[in-house]
Amino acid sequence: MTARPVRRYLDHEETDMQRRELLMGMAGLGLSTLPGAGHAAEDAAIPTIPGPDPHTRTPTFKPPAGSVDTHTHIFGPAATYPFSPKRPYSPPDAPLELFRKVHDAIGVDRAVIVNATVHGFDNRVVTDAISQSGGRYKGVANINNAMSDDELAALGKAGIRACRFAFLKRLGGVGDMKVFRTLVDRVATIGWHVDIYLEAGTIQEFVPILKALPVTYVIDHMGTISAAKGLDDPDFKALLELQASDEKCWVKITGLERASASGPPFHDAVPFAQRLIDNAADRVIWGTDWPHPNVKFMPNDGDLVDLIPLYAPDTAIQRKLLVTNPERLFKFEARS
Repeated sequence: MTARPVRRYLDHEETDMQRRELLMGMAGLGLSTLPGAGHAAEDAAIPTIPGPDPHTRTPTFKPPAGSVDTHTHIFGPAATYPFSPKRPYSPPDAPLELFRKVHDAIGVDRAVIVNATVHGFDNRVVTDAISQSGGRYKGVANINNAMSDDELAALGKAGIRACRFAFLKRLGGVGDMKVFRTLVDRVATIGWHVDIYLEAGTIQEFVPILKALPVTYVIDHMGTISAAKGLDDPDFKALLELQASDEKCWVKITGLERASASGPPFHDAVPFAQRLIDNAADRVIWGTDWPHPNVKFMPNDGDLVDLIPLYAPDTAIQRKLLVTNPERLFKFEARS
């Protein structure tokens, strides 16, 4: 995307954000170790989380050729890619070999690897996987303001197409909105977009901030909505209005297991995914979120794939969601 002229897009919102302590923690992915950030992850015991379901089921639904899993992670191996001492949780290793096996099982051959908080600002676990993929992988990095322009440019050459900011209390301390503004302005000049992971229940407060961003932004996990609140939830309505009114806004159709109140097979979250896809079919992308850190219900990735035809029954829409939209956003080579 061509960046529009940078302006001070957060000034008038900062007072409200500060009153809420930057929405209870502008966090870990990109900001938790920057000036003004807290050190809660250093001071508290680091919890251990479970790994993914090791028995990936072959789904009934066959994704179209060229499908892209646009939200997935690789953890370690920690002996090669050490975890950050400031990480908010400790996962078991989920290395590239397992990553590949999962995608082989579900019939997806391209992916976007999102660097998780556990690796801090060391993006090698992502860039090394990209370098071995023959063009099948792209990445989303964690960055900070200490990185030089040359370092950011090198990440871009290595296949990074975006950086991520998480506004979640559980992922770190309180960050500095001025640093956020500076980082967004910097990535705007190199053609990246930004990934935004919101605390549940905060989308309405973020709307003016997001609309004013000078870059394309992607809202993770369907805005962390709760299926229990129903389709008339004011936060979900605010997300739909933002998605419809701002062409810079994309939404990831991920995290149905996070949104679900009823648990597997997560059908109570399907209407939310369907509504988001119908609302802006050219600006939605899909992902598994493997290996599913910090989830209430551990999903099987084959089951998640079989949800796709429930919320996107039309084959043309499936192709947009899975193939052509991610090709456009992440600059993959197009497959006809």
